[in-house]
Amino acid sequence: MAGFDSLYYATSKPLKATTTTSVSSKTGRLFYLALIFCLCSLCYLFGLWQHGGFPTITTTAPAVSTTKIISVPCIPNENTTTMTTSETLDFSTHHVADSDDESLLPDVKTYPSCSIKYSEYTPCEDQRRSLKFKRDRLIYRERHCPEKQELLKCRVPAPYGYKNPFPWPRSRDLAWFANVPHKELTVEKAVQNWIRYEGNRFRFPGGGTMFPHGADAYIDDIGKLINLKDGSIRTAIDTGCGVASWGAYLLSRNILTMSFAPRDTHEAQVQFALERGIPAMLGVLASKRLPYPSRAFDMAHCSRCLIPWDKYDGVFFIEVDRILRPGGYWILSGPPIRWRKYWQGWQRTKEDLNDEQTRIESVARSLCWKKLVEKDDIAIWQKPINHLNCKVIRKFNRNPPFCPSQDPDKAWYTNLETCLTHLPEVSNDQETAGGELAKWPERLNAIPPRIRKGTVNGITAEIFEQDSQVWKRRLSYYKTVNNQLGQRGRYRNILDMNAHLGGFAAALIDDPVWVMNVVPVQAEINTLGVIYERGLIGTYQSWCEAMSTYPRTYDFIHAVSVFSLYKDRCELEDILLEMDRILRPDGSVIFRDDVDILVKIKKITDGLNWDSQIVDHEDGPLNREKLLFAVKVHWTAPASDATGSPTS
Repeated sequence: MAGFDSLYYATSKPLKATTTTSVSSKTGRLFYLALIFCLCSLCYLFGLWQHGGFPTITTTAPAVSTTKIISVPCIPNENTTTMTTSETLDFSTHHVADSDDESLLPDVKTYPSCSIKYSEYTPCEDQRRSLKFKRDRLIYRERHCPEKQELLKCRVPAPYGYKNPFPWPRSRDLAWFANVPHKELTVEKAVQNWIRYEGNRFRFPGGGTMFPHGADAYIDDIGKLINLKDGSIRTAIDTGCGVASWGAYLLSRNILTMSFAPRDTHEAQVQFALERGIPAMLGVLASKRLPYPSRAFDMAHCSRCLIPWDKYDGVFFIEVDRILRPGGYWILSGPPIRWRKYWQGWQRTKEDLNDEQTRIESVARSLCWKKLVEKDDIAIWQKPINHLNCKVIRKFNRNPPFCPSQDPDKAWYTNLETCLTHLPEVSNDQETAGGELAKWPERLNAIPPRIRKGTVNGITAEIFEQDSQVWKRRLSYYKTVNNQLGQRGRYRNILDMNAHLGGFAAALIDDPVWVMNVVPVQAEINTLGVIYERGLIGTYQSWCEAMSTYPRTYDFIHAVSVFSLYKDRCELEDILLEMDRILRPDGSVIFRDDVDILVKIKKITDGLNWDSQIVDHEDGPLNREKLLFAVKVHWTAPASDATGSPTS
């Protein structure tokens, strides 16, 4: 999309009426008519010049592009058909920024390319910074963000030779070597079939440490023990995910998995997952809560994830209990499960492995979990649907105690505690605490229990249903303006920076995409629990800090009122530089915000060398909220840097 010149309303002072009784001749009248005609012509030409210049004159593109607002036909309802590419947009003037706004000044700050050593830079998980922190409990692998004066003011480059990823579903099995130039896993995990290097690409056969016959076969084994087909399990979390093959193969079963692992127990594992088009984040169980609400996941999984579940008074197990919904499942494979068969290969004694499993079983019982089954390499526990019986049992053993009054959904830099999170109260032992969830796919549009029970301030069932309809209509409008959004397979990884109730993600449910729904910690209402109750996934985030992901991991970013929310909290350019870091070359962004803010944003995106244009709101030109459509230009580090050593 090309830039467009700014529009200003031309003004001219009205001519003062002149009356005279002496001018009565025909010649006098013609003189005044000619004078008026000349003045009108001059006003017209002056106004035309203010609105972008004379159409008959061809000039070179200005070094600094300013803002023009494009009016696109309104979408009267969700059934409106999309506009074909042959239709012409109406480039008419509507709202503009205030004339004294600094964004209208002609100077634009440009942002240079960072050094190639930053091509895989993860600001809050920087390895050099992490060495300043304690290694105990992997605290050094947690988020430790740079200070304001340390923030990069440059654009993180893609490595030379970078290509757009394979479209889904091919990307599940293939990735370009140039995009993630690391061969370590192909050697280290060769016998476990995680990943193979084949010429200029990687292939992911679907293997794993504990599933050498492939993730599909492993999931089939789980499916023989619990029901994965009836829609009761929709959201899952995979701790220590490797290259996320477990989550990749669950997608075909309509189970959406949040995969996470620290940077980098194994080289670039989370980066590989996102390159494959699989939901993933950098993360670790250490001293802080995971950035998810309570009662979020239907199923949690650890396949030889190396987390010491029995240590530190069971605090990691207790955190899984917090984020697991009532009646949810925890699956463990790998040490110490089936230690009698594998103890020699694991290079540990029988006594050590037996003691570890005994301690895990003890922690699970203290949380009132029930062990459903242990078969071959897999053990499965189930969390109770409420705490009525648990409270009775715990009269005799109160370790760990129930947590004192707390917000179980608070999970941004919140310390882990060795206490059991209360489930919502119930009236009988058959009732599901917090409310029973509908099965997938009905769950997506059913009124979420948190809203049904009135525990989300200001959100009613009527507001929820209206929000769903609004986003269906808005998505239809988006696709008329950005035809790539309407092309199946053009985008795969989508980030919604201010997701609210998840309406945007819900509207995309039939497209081959997944959406990371972010609820900013500064948002007035915490709605992330509602998003999970809909069968979607997401995370908490402060956009004054970097996201826990690698560069170039999202194809499309959606930012609704993000910059209004962070006005006076942090610098707009720092948020936009972070968006530039995590957006792929050729990736797109849609901003929704007040027109004055969008003009400021556009000034910065011009400095980032993005193509962008401002478009009217779907309800028409009289709404001050506008849309800014932007595309990150495809660029890479130069060939001369191809032999450089990226940070790892």
